[in-house]
Amino acid sequence: MAEILRGGVIGAGVFGGYHARQYANQPGARLAAVYDPHHTARAEEIAQSHGGKGFADLEAFLAEVDVVTVASPGSYHAEGALAALAAGKPVYVEKPLAVSLQDADGIIEAAAKRKLVLACGHQERVVFQAIGLFDVPEQPLRLEAVRHGPPSERSLDVSVVLDLMIHDLDLALSLSAGQPLAVEATGVRDFSGGWDQARAEVNFDNGFLAVFDASRMAPARKRTMKVVYPSGELEIDFLTREFRNTTGFPLNPDFADTPGAKDPLGASVAGFLAAVRGDSPRPVVTGEEAARALDLALAVEQALEDAG
Repeated sequence: MAEILRGGVIGAGVFGGYHARQYANQPGARLAAVYDPHHTARAEEIAQSHGGKGFADLEAFLAEVDVVTVASPGSYHAEGALAALAAGKPVYVEKPLAVSLQDADGIIEAAAKRKLVLACGHQERVVFQAIGLFDVPEQPLRLEAVRHGPPSERSLDVSVVLDLMIHDLDLALSLSAGQPLAVEATGVRDFSGGWDQARAEVNFDNGFLAVFDASRMAPARKRTMKVVYPSGELEIDFLTREFRNTTGFPLNPDFADTPGAKDPLGASVAGFLAAVRGDSPRPVVTGEEAARALDLALAVEQALEDAG
């Protein structure tokens, strides 16, 4: 692998711009190319602002890069990831990994077959690491997560479950040793034509209960989480930074001031590049872990449909 990794970004939307900036700023990497056949002028603009080139031809784009981030709309993630892997490029896919388990499995198999690093952008894991939650020696009994945002034109090709709730589904899965057993959900369809508000309860086979509330039709942003352990409770407001810990475990109330929590996307991309170079045994979130979160998200969507 080249000493300076040439980064390429598929997708010239908001997240594509974020990832282009990451490659431009990461040590040992540079932004080489941005590909978007539907928004060629925007791809050129983003690329040139960071010293790269814009492309409307996928094959030409892939020839110019060493690693690829897929930051297109979720319904196109599999297409971009599979093309990059087929060209021998390690891939970082924004969440969700795909919109079907079949596509997710195909991406994982393609990466494994070619022995290429596959990472997924569930960068909230970095924040949990900064808090110290992965070091708690107890299994949680209950988790309650709220993730609200106002209406946006972004990510309307997927439901609020795959857009917002999937972050917290992944975090619940990362904390519990149990397996999801039963899912109940209710929701509201609004401006996108799909599910724009959803509430789900997931029972795990070890007794853990996780409750999720996600909305992209809220009047204001809200981002809170409560985790109940046998020893006590942790309550966090991620927007106001209010932090209450009665567990007795040395969790970090100043997590928001740590480098990782200040820039979780940057830490996640850095973890991907470290894995590509062989400096780390794995990225922050693997393809298999992302597929597990997708599996649970699709179960929530099915429960929404069943509830009508």
